[in-house]
Amino acid sequence: MSDITHLGLEESELERLGALWTAREIAQQPTMLRETQKLLMARRAEIEAFLAPLLAARDLRIILTGAGTSAFAGECLAPVLSTRLGRRVEAVPTTDIVSAPHLYLEADTPTLLVSFGRSGNSPESVAAIELADRLVKTLGHLVITCNADGALAAYGQGARGLTVQLPEPTHDRSFAMTSSFTTMTYAALAVFSGIAVMDERVDAIARATQTVITDYTSVMQAAAAENYERVVYLGSHIFKGLARESGLKLLELTNGALVTMFDSPLGFRHGPKTIVNDRTLIVVFFSNNAYTRSYDVDLLDELRRDNAAARVVAITAQDGVGLNKGDEISIPGLETADDADLLVPFIVAPQILAFFESLRLGLRPDKPNTSGTVNRVVQGVRIHELG
Repeated sequence: MSDITHLGLEESELERLGALWTAREIAQQPTMLRETQKLLMARRAEIEAFLAPLLAARDLRIILTGAGTSAFAGECLAPVLSTRLGRRVEAVPTTDIVSAPHLYLEADTPTLLVSFGRSGNSPESVAAIELADRLVKTLGHLVITCNADGALAAYGQGARGLTVQLPEPTHDRSFAMTSSFTTMTYAALAVFSGIAVMDERVDAIARATQTVITDYTSVMQAAAAENYERVVYLGSHIFKGLARESGLKLLELTNGALVTMFDSPLGFRHGPKTIVNDRTLIVVFFSNNAYTRSYDVDLLDELRRDNAAARVVAITAQDGVGLNKGDEISIPGLETADDADLLVPFIVAPQILAFFESLRLGLRPDKPNTSGTVNRVVQGVRIHELG
């Protein structure tokens, strides 16, 4: 094993700890963003030709779907894409579509089903597509996947579909999705925001992501050593989906040992705030939008007055949060960026924290579930025939 390091640890040590793939996949995200953009630029004409007739329909409905982390990519993107496209864009997990298709699929509404999948082999992924094909009269499929050999990738190559195949290293081999999440999220953002437009922004996003890895890995490692029992992630609008993904990363990589929660800053006061005690870490994602940010600041001020949490941390692209510098994760170069551009650099610190919490607990991050009851690709799902 070489002496290459990821997240401050040599590959030989990471291999010994069962942590090589997780560390490598977190660290590779800036490179994978740039590689994804190159791929999209090379296929720009094909992608735009596929989307143009679909988007021409004013009543088009776009469903962003996937399971688990793949579903959260859609949850992060749906509000901003709906605004940008002037279309109805909804995040509906495959797990919801499969269990109750009559509630989520509309036969007479033209629909573009955007399916996210790291492996593309989850039983619900294929079942959701098959149900949509059966129940929706006018339907297109856009598949965004990391696995060229997965069932989703093959399905997107059909007459009504298009598959966007992401760089092979994003087909994360770790249990927890990291670079697969960020590249799928970025790819969908670029496809629907304008691939050429994102060509001018990808370097700033990648540089900011790298800075978080370079400057805050040791900060997150130290935070993991503080032995928190509960971790709460809070974010408004698209960052609520990111808070949900952050909590899941911690839950997965600690094998459920830490209590996690996600919410919006406004929603947190309505009951969920009772989770806070002196062993609780609270992380708040700060919006660049001045109006939304005012609510983020209000909650932060309230948490400081309460003085009930062990620690409150802000992840922000702008100054003026008011916390000690040690409690701010500052995202450089994106002070005036749209919030959607912050999704990738914002998620990296929570990924790194989860990684070091896993190691602190003596787990192997690449495969933290010691009982084998939870798997990298979900197993044990029985798809029932729809009558």
